[in-house]
Amino acid sequence: MPEWSEHYSDGGFRDKLRQGAFSLGRKPLELGLTLYYTLRAPGTPLWCKTVISGSLGYFISLVDAIPDLTPVLGYTDDISVMLAAVAALGAHVTPEIRHQARARTNQLMGESRTPDTPHDSH
Repeated sequence: MPEWSEHYSDGGFRDKLRQGAFSLGRKPLELGLTLYYTLRAPGTPLWCKTVISGSLGYFISLVDAIPDLTPVLGYTDDISVMLAAVAALGAHVTPEIRHQARARTNQLMGESRTPDTPHDSH
């Protein structure tokens, strides 16, 4: 993933979301936002930030295994990379971050519903 980190920028990520909210679909949008919010969270370790910037760099890059313009399959490689990153980050992806990503996804998709607020499992 480090080789893809150089492709990541906040502006590039926002542009990708702005240009393709509907064409991206819910899953890549929510995964990307989950990673973005984890990247921005205080206390996220450097190794996590490296994994995140690599996976988001791959997501926003125009050069990847399956071009994003390919119908149906275009984002499957991006989703796979982002799923692997979220899995690797484990506890650093908090319920609050997941909630924030889901809420923003709903907003970008033009949905009025808001996800349930996360709560402690005590």
